[in-house]
Amino acid sequence: HTWGPIFRDMRDQAPVNKFTNAPYGTFWNVTTLKAIQHVEALPKIFSSEWSNGGMVIHDPDMSDPLSAARGSNFLAMDPPDHTPRRRTVAPAFTPAEMIRLSEVVRQRTGEVLDSLPVGEEFDWVQKVSIELTTGMLATIFDFPWAHRQVLPFWSDWMSDIQVGLSKELNDMRMEVMVEMGTCMMSLWEERQNAPEAPDLLSRMIHSDAMSGMEPGEFISNMALLIVGGNDTTRNTMSGIVEALHRFPEERAKLEADPSLIPNAVQECIRYITPVAHMRRTAMEDYELEGQLIRKGDKVVLWYVSGNRDDSIFDEPDRLIVDRPNARRHVSFGYGVHRCVGARLAEMQLRILIEELIARNMRPRVTGQAERLKQIFIHGFRKVEVTIDKA
Repeated sequence: HTWGPIFRDMRDQAPVNKFTNAPYGTFWNVTTLKAIQHVEALPKIFSSEWSNGGMVIHDPDMSDPLSAARGSNFLAMDPPDHTPRRRTVAPAFTPAEMIRLSEVVRQRTGEVLDSLPVGEEFDWVQKVSIELTTGMLATIFDFPWAHRQVLPFWSDWMSDIQVGLSKELNDMRMEVMVEMGTCMMSLWEERQNAPEAPDLLSRMIHSDAMSGMEPGEFISNMALLIVGGNDTTRNTMSGIVEALHRFPEERAKLEADPSLIPNAVQECIRYITPVAHMRRTAMEDYELEGQLIRKGDKVVLWYVSGNRDDSIFDEPDRLIVDRPNARRHVSFGYGVHRCVGARLAEMQLRILIEELIARNMRPRVTGQAERLKQIFIHGFRKVEVTIDKA
């Protein structure tokens, strides 16, 4: 990783440091795990609110009504507005709900793995990662199954924040958002006129906290849940194959002792870090690690750096499936904005590894492992593999 040494130097020499005149303006880099958690534990001081700057490094266009709609989701809100909306969504991700969904996830995972060619190169991202995460999204939203492939298409456009640097690309993204919004509003009207059902869309529509949402807020929340449910899990699924190929001795540990798989999931999430950063805005002057952050300053929390912090993790650049403190990662964030769907992601990843091990499947990276050229989502565009039966 070209970014690895850069962040290592920052952590060692200036864990909180200021960039000026960058493509994304002037901002503070927060690079150590403890400092990242410290900032996330203070939502009154470090805001996620869209009107204060939002949650990504690229500043929102406050004058654009479509941009404003994109920012009106509960992740881009501070308490107290954030709290009731999160509580509405949270029941879809309880331990009991994960048990209910696990049977469907295991069945679909098995079907996808059993359909893969043996001894023939293919793209793991397309055939496995996208197929599994898209199917899960369609299930929790009760989205029309035949049209589920539009979900990753929408997600890719919404999560690529570099698009915002180009007016032409940003206009194209807004067209995609209008398409998504039209589809989602059609589903909204359909579910609004039907009895409450267990899918996440229906829960939102029939809840006290979210039933009165304006169309823009509804669409923004759907966008958040699509990106959160697609990009993070999908890129970790792709990264797992690349990481286990890179560290075959760690795969051997899992084959010898499958009870390590739940911990291995946490370690894979740490090592891969599918969301590279989150952003906050200082609401008052605050001293952090000896640096005075002024009211209104942009603060960027680099999860990819915090998860490689060698004051917390021994040999942080290695995948170690039995790492005792793997759960200390910040890939899901920390505090009030910790990922509401973390359990679902963990369950999908655990079942994928379990089913690979149960089938003695060993995907080898035999072609390109092409990274996304992104500053927000950290993952793979393509991972070409060949499967050998053990």
